[in-house]
Amino acid sequence: MRIIAGRHRGRTIRAPVGRDIRPTADRARQALFNILTHRSFDDSPFALEGARVLDAFCGTGAMGIEALSRGARHAFFLDNNRVALGIARENLQALSEDRRATLFYADATRPPKGEPCNLVLLDPPYGAGLAVPALRAFARHGWLAPDAVIVAEIGAREELAPPEDFVLLEERRYGAAKFVILRYRPAT
Repeated sequence: MRIIAGRHRGRTIRAPVGRDIRPTADRARQALFNILTHRSFDDSPFALEGARVLDAFCGTGAMGIEALSRGARHAFFLDNNRVALGIARENLQALSEDRRATLFYADATRPPKGEPCNLVLLDPPYGAGLAVPALRAFARHGWLAPDAVIVAEIGAREELAPPEDFVLLEERRYGAAKFVILRYRPAT
């Protein structure tokens, strides 16, 4: 695996052997970050530069690291798999990004109290139905800034009905994956 763009462009990061952790393919990650960087969503622009990012179900940390490489200010990494979190920590240290990162060993459907993030990247196990419960939990625990952009990576054949306070912006399929892009619009 490699970082696609930004200050760490071309650098490789560690990915585990086996099927327990499924990193997002380089090509799909590149397509997603191109959308986030160059596409205008509804009436609220999104800027990765200076953003606070949550990478939930983080696995290797590739998505959050890509965001840091492209100018995000800080990234939070959350996973309930100790091996995955250890790999994410090693990858952050290898790129000297550990000072701009905070790691949490936690279940995304029962997260600790958080700090509002502008971008949330969710990559739950395909078919487990965890994206919506995680979104609701992140909203309850203070992880979502108003107008935050959320990207949920789910299986290509899965459906994700946005919960209350979330607006569907776009869906894109990449092989076995589908990116569902949402905007957090809490009721006032």
